[in-house]
Amino acid sequence: MKTLRCLYFLMGLFLYTNGLHAQTIIKNRDVIIESAMNGISVDTMKTLIQDMVGFYNRNNLSSMTHPMQGIGAAAEYLYRRVNAYVPASGGRLCVEKVFYTIGGTETRLKREATLCNVVATVQGSNPDDDRAIALLAHFDNRNGDGNDSVKYAPGANDNGSGVACLMEITRLLSQVDLPVTLKIMFLSGEEHGLYGAQHMAEIARRENRNLIAVLNNDMIGNGTAGETNTHNNTHIRVFSENIPLAETDEMRRERVYNSAENDSPSRQLARYIKETGERYVDNITVKLIYRNDRFGRGGDHTPFSRKGYAAVRICEMHENYNRTHQYVREENGVEYGDEIEGIDFEYLRKNTAVNLSAVANLALAPSAPDNVRQDVSGLTNYSILRWEAPKQGKQPAGYYVLIRETDQSQWQMKIHVDGTEARLPYSKDNYFFAVQSTDAEGHESLAVFARGDR
Repeated sequence: MKTLRCLYFLMGLFLYTNGLHAQTIIKNRDVIIESAMNGISVDTMKTLIQDMVGFYNRNNLSSMTHPMQGIGAAAEYLYRRVNAYVPASGGRLCVEKVFYTIGGTETRLKREATLCNVVATVQGSNPDDDRAIALLAHFDNRNGDGNDSVKYAPGANDNGSGVACLMEITRLLSQVDLPVTLKIMFLSGEEHGLYGAQHMAEIARRENRNLIAVLNNDMIGNGTAGETNTHNNTHIRVFSENIPLAETDEMRRERVYNSAENDSPSRQLARYIKETGERYVDNITVKLIYRNDRFGRGGDHTPFSRKGYAAVRICEMHENYNRTHQYVREENGVEYGDEIEGIDFEYLRKNTAVNLSAVANLALAPSAPDNVRQDVSGLTNYSILRWEAPKQGKQPAGYYVLIRETDQSQWQMKIHVDGTEARLPYSKDNYFFAVQSTDAEGHESLAVFARGDR
């Protein structure tokens, strides 16, 4: 068995004495990722949100043909904007319009409508690697009446903020050589039932696309809560499902056997975003919310979850319900409506940087290891883990075994292993384990939970 190099860190450094204890370490950052992250422009994002607000009303029932107003004009604007970044991309970037028809008298739309998604593709450089990462943000909006397609509906934060984030990532990462393809989706249809995301998720599953991660950004620019006036621009939430929405009977049996209710692929993605986001972005804490979404509402990541993809929602820490889905007005000295004045642009910049760093780090990493198992056949206080090297993309330079105590929600320790097997002095009854691939520069894959091998 190969020698283990023990690097005890995750969200800080952790040393084992009588337990796992947090300490501080230097954050090692890839200069390519940091350079791209430092290129995020607040002025560019502000201009984009102002332009989106300028379409007056982006309701799914608004005009698809008016040159200056409505959801059709907004889609055309996004298409042109992505196209403007194509020359500087070195052939990596392309963009397409994806039309679909939804609605009817028995739906929330009340009539049939043809809508448009705008999809930017940053092509991966490795032809032997079919992995893709998807980023989502919806650009449709609404005011106090979900079917009002005429009156003013600015939609600056919901979801101009998410659109601005994705557009900056498109601009910056289309200039970086990434082995893995990025699919950046500006989606319509969200406010009436996640229709645009559902259409794209169905295409992805029908074409058997290897989407390893789906990040949905929806309302990431508001720093002050309604009602309580709580202000927080140092925390961002990541929602993730615990039990996969697409769980089969076989998956359920495996989950129950391994007590893996807190280790879905979506949850591993959420933990990954926290680790990498906090590594690269100062003055931000990624809060993992262990539910698929907020009560009574939904997001564009959910159709992808239902198709079996690891998908999460990224959302501001505190929502302001005086701004969300409101007519613009003032009542009793209180301002209502989703105007651009409600955007905290430093907060939006940091949240965009969290997205960019996590996506770039994952895109530069090797594929995740295959068939990660732990031997549970014998009685021992050691744990033996085995796995297989990934079958596509660049080969890993090594692996990290991740460890946490069973009552802890986040990984507490990472141990570097050169080979594809590890024997560790931690009881399989007292800890959970997972394995990541890593390259020589330290870019990690998503973690794969270790299942019991009887």
